[in-house]
Amino acid sequence: MKFPRAYDATITRADFVRLLPEATGQPEFEERDGAFHGSGWCIRFASVAPLEIGMVRLERYRVDIQFDGLDAEAEEAFMRRFTLTYQRGGG
Repeated sequence: MKFPRAYDATITRADFVRLLPEATGQPEFEERDGAFHGSGWCIRFASVAPLEIGMVRLERYRVDIQFDGLDAEAEEAFMRRFTLTYQRGGG
């Protein structure tokens, strides 16, 4: 299965950062230059216009995942774990 490497996420920044160690399988990462960096991956996380439904405004971010030095199998395993961690409604 081919997972998207860029998408919009309706999540707070605090929740994204809190879940990032579980999503990546790496308890430590570095934040620099507006991105999160780990072993073999970089995630750019940029604010976009909020999702507005009536009077409700939800934070939204553009998530762009890039890999460096991982083979295709490792990238797919990363994306599977990442996607399941951030899935809503019983992933």
